[in-house]
Amino acid sequence: MHCFQFKKRGREKIDKETRNLIRQMSQENPTWRAPRIHGELLKLGYDVSEQTVSRYLSKKEPDVGKIKKWLAFLNNHRKGIAAMDFFIVPTLFFKRLYCFFIIHHDKRKILHFNVTFHPTADWVIQQLRRAFSMNLLPRYMIFDRDSIFSSLVKETIKGMGIEPVRTSYRSPWQNGVAERWIGSCRRELLDHVIILNRNHLYKLLEEYVEYYNKDRTHYSLDKEPPSGRPVLKRNSDEDNVIALPRVSGLHHKYTWKKTA
Repeated sequence: MHCFQFKKRGREKIDKETRNLIRQMSQENPTWRAPRIHGELLKLGYDVSEQTVSRYLSKKEPDVGKIKKWLAFLNNHRKGIAAMDFFIVPTLFFKRLYCFFIIHHDKRKILHFNVTFHPTADWVIQQLRRAFSMNLLPRYMIFDRDSIFSSLVKETIKGMGIEPVRTSYRSPWQNGVAERWIGSCRRELLDHVIILNRNHLYKLLEEYVEYYNKDRTHYSLDKEPPSGRPVLKRNSDEDNVIALPRVSGLHHKYTWKKTA
């Protein structure tokens, strides 16, 4: 009678010293995940795979208490909250344009936007001053941890009488209103065009922002645009619905008009 021995498949369990080192690096560097820790281990001469490192990292559960506090802050102060953010748009020749915008939380209205090839803290400060030169100041300004939003930007915001609020690391949901607008802008405009240069992108965004603020109905605003839009009634049997092109014909606004 033959006795078969089955060998264990896969990598062998790493030694205790390496496991402890992985946990130490994770605790000392809260923003590091497997790729960064694996890189450090390689530089120390440890022969371990990134997948193995990932397996020994503690699973970070969401902090329910912090989430509830943030949601309460958004719900209680949304009429006084604005948010700012950047997103990148490539051109026909693979150059990167940076789109900056400020959006009001309560009405989802775009208060200001601009486009540049070279974003800097000084440029952001200039945009903030332009945005609020004629508008009422919000009470809070939400922004992420992008290095462009430096301490100088933060101090400028405070000097304008606005309270700066940074989101947590890797928490885009905390700036969800801005993130949703980026998604809408991509789906409804940028996914359908090839950008030639800065002027081309600025012109398209200008048209889209006007359509977004004045004509586009929003689910979260009971089907109202941020700037409001009156309900039009048919005055006579001769009136028919006509389509008015918006954003170079990508979208339309509909209205009643008497036709011959």
